[in-house]
Amino acid sequence: MSDDILARLGAIIAERRQASPEDSYVARLQAAGLNRILEKVGEEATEVIIAAKDAGDDAGRDALVGEVADLWFHCLVMLEQAGTGPEAVLARLEERFGLSGIAEKAARERSHQ
Repeated sequence: MSDDILARLGAIIAERRQASPEDSYVARLQAAGLNRILEKVGEEATEVIIAAKDAGDDAGRDALVGEVADLWFHCLVMLEQAGTGPEAVLARLEERFGLSGIAEKAARERSHQ
């Protein structure tokens, strides 16, 4: 279910890139350029951290979920700007199944040397 939602949202974001910036938030972000998109990702990431610190009750957890949704959305906009989408991220996550986090990190470090 989740990957279907991400794929659907990725497709909508790609489609909205062609819309008028006056009519679409995504088009407005895309027109503003990569730096503005990255500012939004950073802003949303900060809001996630703050919300996570306050997630000790149902209201706090609900706020955290909302902030993570905002972050994921803006990350999808960033991916679209970079010419890719959620499918690439989901495929990468799937590749990592069955690996321990330590082994996966070591493999990445070896490939960057």
